[in-house]
Amino acid sequence: MTEPSCTNRVIPIADAAAHKAKSRSNLKGRVVDPQALTEVTALLGAQPLRRDLLIEYLHRIQDARGHISAAHIVALAAQLKLSQTEVYEVATFYHHFDVVKEGQAAPPPFTVRVCESLSCAMAGSKELSQALAALALEDVRIVPVPCVGRCHAAPVAVVGHNPIDGASVASVCEAVRKKALAPVVGAYTGYQQYRAAGGYRTLTECVLGTRDQDSVFKAMEHSGLRGLGGAGFPAGRKWRIVGAEAGPRLMAVNIDEGEPGTFKDRWYLERDPHRFLEGMLIAAHVVGIAEIYLYLRDEYAACREILTRELAALRADAPAPLPLIHLRRGAGAYICGEESAMMESIEGRRGLPRLRPPYVAQVGLFGRPTLEHNLETLFWVRDILEKSGEWWAGHGRNGRTGLRSFSVSGRVSKPGVHLAPAGITLRELVDEYCGGMLPGHALYAYLPGGASGGILPAALADIALDFDTLNPHACFIGSAAVIVLSQHDKARDAAQNTMDFFAAESCGQCTPCRVGTAKAAALLRAPKWDQSLLEDLSQAMADASICGLGQAAPNPIRCVIRYFPQEIG
Repeated sequence: MTEPSCTNRVIPIADAAAHKAKSRSNLKGRVVDPQALTEVTALLGAQPLRRDLLIEYLHRIQDARGHISAAHIVALAAQLKLSQTEVYEVATFYHHFDVVKEGQAAPPPFTVRVCESLSCAMAGSKELSQALAALALEDVRIVPVPCVGRCHAAPVAVVGHNPIDGASVASVCEAVRKKALAPVVGAYTGYQQYRAAGGYRTLTECVLGTRDQDSVFKAMEHSGLRGLGGAGFPAGRKWRIVGAEAGPRLMAVNIDEGEPGTFKDRWYLERDPHRFLEGMLIAAHVVGIAEIYLYLRDEYAACREILTRELAALRADAPAPLPLIHLRRGAGAYICGEESAMMESIEGRRGLPRLRPPYVAQVGLFGRPTLEHNLETLFWVRDILEKSGEWWAGHGRNGRTGLRSFSVSGRVSKPGVHLAPAGITLRELVDEYCGGMLPGHALYAYLPGGASGGILPAALADIALDFDTLNPHACFIGSAAVIVLSQHDKARDAAQNTMDFFAAESCGQCTPCRVGTAKAAALLRAPKWDQSLLEDLSQAMADASICGLGQAAPNPIRCVIRYFPQEIG
């Protein structure tokens, strides 16, 4: 008699228990490791076990161990009562989490991140990265990374959380030898010093009613202040829109400035943090905000130390009743600079942009109406209220109004943040504020709005730099990240650098961006560009991508084809 098939096989009663146990052992998922659970429990301490704190807790594991093992993901999932898949997909989405699978070796204890975005690449960061890798330093890994927000000091390497400005092989090796992994916090205006100079007086006036809500709204509207994170939506109008929504209302402050070439928010936060905090609290009071969430990019470790200190000082001696203020830490994802992706991240998820409508002013963080601003917009609120909206509007050139903080890097003598009149031209900005071009360099091209803002030739260096003025030239100012190129650079190389960045930073949610940026990056490596194919690809990305990353990624390509045809073969 032949053996019955497996599908018809009858299992004897005596073997049923053993068969059931064997089946259970093959179920998907992993058993919680007791040691890993003990370690995760200790790291979490008495913190609440909530989904929205998932990324914060992943940071605790990463900081303590230098990586995140599979066992720790399983243990954290058990603690938060989440599926292991949910925790794993979040941990692997963000660049700063080193997830180690079973059987893989843990990374070396020291990580040196070398920025290879445009400003640093122009300053030789690729060669620096290669030289450091060739040394094969013991217990050290060299990782090329996108912009770390210190473009004025290119090239930059980050040892642990310690940025090395103007990095060289010698300076990086010295930091590694000394185990100098923590950031250095420079001098800044602290709470007591700020209060002594009249700080928080304007907030107190708002809370006491000396300045009523409508007068604050009108001052903001008369100033014409627009969002300085890049979108440029009128700030006063945004306050009225959110204030008209049913409470409770929330506020999200975007300090995740990841656009290559941008570093103004960090610049202000490292010098005068309470001017921003006062503006934030004024906005929160007049709009009626219940809770505030600060989302700070992970590369800004010194800023995190400053905010931690100064928020504690503010709470200990509050000039007025304060809403709940939460400081949340990003984890290395450019896409989280997009407002809805940032809110997903604050909620403990992957930073995937949301489809709109509804807009975040109506349905934002945790489903509540949310006032979203970047740091610099709030930084100017106190000055506008004390000096009047007309004071702010009184600045400007070439028919534009207001002030702009330009993050300038590249081939200029004085890179850095330069506060200048809105509408200033690139030529005026370089000559009057940046000390001219570097010796031996002549202006060839410039990026007016970071990686996504396009590339313009020197022949167009007399256009007013402000919102809307660059649109006819297929560019935009965005967050005013200006990168200056000279005759020693090529616009096509700049486009290649930016497209490599976009391909690496695409969240992958939509096909036009995920596939389009990768395909475009490959096409740009050809000695002769296929203009027709690149234009078709660019149009598809611009038309069909969910968010601004994919929509703006083609700008540098189109600018090179339009303004630098001699470079593309």
